[in-house]
Amino acid sequence: MSEATTALPPKPSGRIRWTICALLFAAVVLSYIDRLVLGVLKPQLEALYGWTNAGYGDIAGYFQVFYGLGFLAFGWLIDRYGPKVGYLVAMGSWTLGHFAQTLATSTTGFVIARIPLALGEAGTFPSALAAVSQWFPRQERALAIGIFNAGANVGAVVTPLLVSFLVAGLLLDWRWAFIISGCFNLVWLFVWWRWYRAPADHPKVTAEERQWIEAEPVVQARRAGFLKVLRHRETWAYMTGRFLIDPVWWTFLFWLPDFFSKQYGYDLKSFGPPLVVIYILADVGAVAGGWYSSSLLKRGRTTNRARKQAMFVCALFAVPVMFAVQASNVWVAVTLIGIACAAHQGFSTNLFAMPGDLFPRNAQGALIGLGGVSGAIGGFIASKSLGALLDTVGSYEPFFVACGVAYLLALLVIHLINPRYREPQFAA
Repeated sequence: MSEATTALPPKPSGRIRWTICALLFAAVVLSYIDRLVLGVLKPQLEALYGWTNAGYGDIAGYFQVFYGLGFLAFGWLIDRYGPKVGYLVAMGSWTLGHFAQTLATSTTGFVIARIPLALGEAGTFPSALAAVSQWFPRQERALAIGIFNAGANVGAVVTPLLVSFLVAGLLLDWRWAFIISGCFNLVWLFVWWRWYRAPADHPKVTAEERQWIEAEPVVQARRAGFLKVLRHRETWAYMTGRFLIDPVWWTFLFWLPDFFSKQYGYDLKSFGPPLVVIYILADVGAVAGGWYSSSLLKRGRTTNRARKQAMFVCALFAVPVMFAVQASNVWVAVTLIGIACAAHQGFSTNLFAMPGDLFPRNAQGALIGLGGVSGAIGGFIASKSLGALLDTVGSYEPFFVACGVAYLLALLVIHLINPRYREPQFAA
């Protein structure tokens, strides 16, 4: 976790850790499908039930409030019981909330139904990051994070296609989009319950792969509480980064279907292809961002330089999205937004590596929880502000301008707060 590198044994023949990574990827895919079904249906439900932009902003904003609260709970839960229990509780909760949305029609009803969805989905990334920390040494960690983080984009690609097929293609009632997508969660929960173990307890792990995973020393200590973690400047660097960039991603997720509907007149049958292209580009960015910093580490760069250099390159790619509203046609806008989403995913992949890079395992859950709260607060402010802005000004342009500068600003603040990227010291 410090800049001094630990010599790793030769790469093993076993690949169970990558099977675990595949399960994490699938969980993130499902989590994003479940949180995005409503956004894809938004134009239809808006016309059907008379929603306002401010009302939809409440749905998106309060989702993020409870998502942030869930991060605090799961930080404690995962530190105490581990990622296996964390994911079982997380997906169980969000599946309940996902099905509950079939009972709602008003924006207030959806706010209430989505509370267990938000609380459960808050456990997605803390559980995944804890599992990666258990199963991957530092040289592979960012790549593994990039792979499961890419599941967000796959989920975002699948959702409009699935919802369009069910509702516009098969002419099913909109509620079936929630019911059918929720059933996939039940299958994953069974597989995770039967398959996941810590490396030391997994019967399929070879001795060589276990040696590779456990080559980095693990400091055994009692869980560090939130107040203890907050005393360190590295915590504030991570939290500030999440506060500045998470709102961009959240707003893209919840509002892009509405943007294409209002800006270009697209409907449920037609805005699927633009969203697919955007999130495929984002998928590339997630893996590329993790691969780039991992390759820099393998070439002998310090963790500080590798992570920040990767984030800087990603931040530069986000700048052109400022001109998305002025695009001459939909596909120019799609290209600009897609590149920005790729930049976000590459940037966040390296930011998400910070807890594993800098903090001992007994403090990572608290840090991840605090980062989630910080990002959720930023997302709540953005959603409420954008809903009110659209009802008054009627333009997405201020939002896209903010997106273009958010990543350079975030990296600057991260570097000013944490210039040396050194591991804080925790008493055992």
